Amino acid sequence: MTLNIEDKIELSRYRIEKAKRLLQDASILFDSGSYESSINRSYYAILTASRALLILRGIDPETHEGVKTMLSKEFIRTGLLPKDSGETFRGIQARRIDSDYGDYIEIGQDEASDSLKRAQDFVERAEGILNRLI
Repeated sequence: MTLNIEDKIELSRYRIEKAKRLLQDASILFDSGSYESSINRSYYAILTASRALLILRGIDPETHEGVKTMLSKEFIRTGLLPKDSGETFRGIQARRIDSDYGDYIEIGQDEASDSLKRAQDFVERAEGILNRLI
């Protein structure tokens, strides 16, 4: 995909707004006691916010692992995102995989609450970086 800078900015803004909508979904699901689904939406908020940042660099990975790798290379190793951002991505991704695909996995309120809070922090940081870069 070849985008000019205006298209990259527009797509980045769209993605960060989508990430914020996913956080709202995660919050609603959490409040209703749907902890597994809340973790799922929290993870996808992080993934989408990561993609919002990467598109500003002209990077649009096709896989979740590609997003994680390129986020680390472009934003964590360079110091634009704190090092704990990589752990947040990996940790909530692991929770999402466990809750979506694991048998007999019980996801509690504490795990869902932690995931939601960490996703909110991640998206907020990503939006701040986006605003500084554009």
